[in-house]
Amino acid sequence: MINDLWYKNAIVYCLSVGTFQDSNDDGVGDFQGLGRRMDYLQGLGVTALWLMPFQTSPGKDGGYDIADYYNVDPRYGTLGDFVEFTHAAHQRGMRVMIDLVVNHTSDRHPWFRDACRNPKSKYRDWYVWSKTRPENADEGMVFPGVQKSTWTYEKTAKAWYFHRFFQFQPDLNTSNPYVQAEILKIMGFWTQLGVSGFRMDAVPFVIATKGADVKKPKEQFDMLRGFRELLQWRRGDAVILAEANVLPRDDMEYFGSDGDRLQMMFNFQVNQHLFHALASGDVRSLAGALKKTRPRPATAQWAQFLRNHDELDLGRLTPSQRERVFAEFGPDKAMQLYDRGIRRRLAPMLRNDRRRLELAYSLLFTLPGTPVLRYGDEIGMGDDLSLPERECARTPMQWSTEPYGGFTRIRSGGKSVISDGPFGFAHVNVAQQRRDPGSLLNWMERVIRMRKEIPEVSWGDFEVLPLDDNAVLMLRYTWRGNAVLFLHNLSDAPVEVDFAGPAQLTNVLSEDHSRPDEQGHHQVMLEPYGYRWFREGGLGYILDRDEVDGV
Repeated sequence: MINDLWYKNAIVYCLSVGTFQDSNDDGVGDFQGLGRRMDYLQGLGVTALWLMPFQTSPGKDGGYDIADYYNVDPRYGTLGDFVEFTHAAHQRGMRVMIDLVVNHTSDRHPWFRDACRNPKSKYRDWYVWSKTRPENADEGMVFPGVQKSTWTYEKTAKAWYFHRFFQFQPDLNTSNPYVQAEILKIMGFWTQLGVSGFRMDAVPFVIATKGADVKKPKEQFDMLRGFRELLQWRRGDAVILAEANVLPRDDMEYFGSDGDRLQMMFNFQVNQHLFHALASGDVRSLAGALKKTRPRPATAQWAQFLRNHDELDLGRLTPSQRERVFAEFGPDKAMQLYDRGIRRRLAPMLRNDRRRLELAYSLLFTLPGTPVLRYGDEIGMGDDLSLPERECARTPMQWSTEPYGGFTRIRSGGKSVISDGPFGFAHVNVAQQRRDPGSLLNWMERVIRMRKEIPEVSWGDFEVLPLDDNAVLMLRYTWRGNAVLFLHNLSDAPVEVDFAGPAQLTNVLSEDHSRPDEQGHHQVMLEPYGYRWFREGGLGYILDRDEVDGV
């Protein structure tokens, strides 16, 4: 079962082809360049790659405005290059996941253009139209403060079209069975080319009913089962990782009570409360989020993350909690976005404090689920706040001190590499950190290697153990007769933790082991922002592991 459900114990790495490596003359990345960096990713310990959109696109929204679902954007190469890339990944034991962006298309997509030109086109009903401007046209914007409406008038079509996102991204009418059939065809196409899964964009919007007469959208959850069935028929081990920022009460609707819908979802609830805990030094809201999102089918899995390619969405926090996070990590308005989030990368948010960076990643790797890393965070890359909206955190990978950070050799055009300040490529790059045994990169490699040797986090059951100090989170996992214990001090002061425990706690990251006193209690001293990974008992746990659960 462990081998079948590969996603349960994976290390997922998110990257954009256009910002990871360039080998063309036009200043953007391509699949050939990405293929040349495959050994780096394997050495880091990555087991799955999540590629942001690379299909043909005008590029107005980072590729999330797709104009051809069945091709590679010429800037990145060809379908042949993509197949070579997936083959190289599989040779190194890595799986490939790609973005599935089917809530909307680009307004340049031939489907939409044909739908505009011809009222009798078969594609007319593939989009959502209204003869008059709907009353709720000023509601439901995904990008408040930037986006003005969710309905736009199209002169050729002589009608208004619906767009949950930007106006150049018309929504597909996903209730249309022909649209659903096309989505299945898209998924089947890419699985045939070596894809092992899809990160499905904006899932709640994909499955929601749409239209001028829809006052309260209703989720069509059966669509998720249809997507799941297609993948199981075409490729039994392929998965869907959903972007679904929903409340815990709705989680099981997305997973399916029998585990027959989505295999994976990003845990936005835990993510937002994690940053509140980091900002406040108080773990109670994080502990609450962990307990609320604990229920899930045995085959389902949470994807845990710190930062991604979008803003840090804080919309699920209370106003006071959100203000606390803003004050700590994004105090200037230029650092905030859409009235709900922070647009910075992790290292600048944490003031490049190595202690806090290690603490944050230690939390990520020990939370229940599959950890998802974003390119460049393993070396502590920064952001460029002079760039608009989310582009500030999407700058090219910094490989070396060579011109343009080793990302490209061209002199103009393309994406701008961070060159100035403490996060410039002269100070933060892969080459230097590889040579430094104490670098963040080498620390990350060691931690990832150890994380893959602790299947209890991915497969076991967990509990948040009570402590007197609200600054410390203690998590315990059990699975097949073995147990692990993790301690994290989120405060800037040292803390001594006292708790009852087994006869031996073996630290798997250092020589700082612990044995109980005469009363059976452990006293563990945690430095400011300190953490401990303990295995209960000695290192013979592999010999003691049961072959089946519940024995």
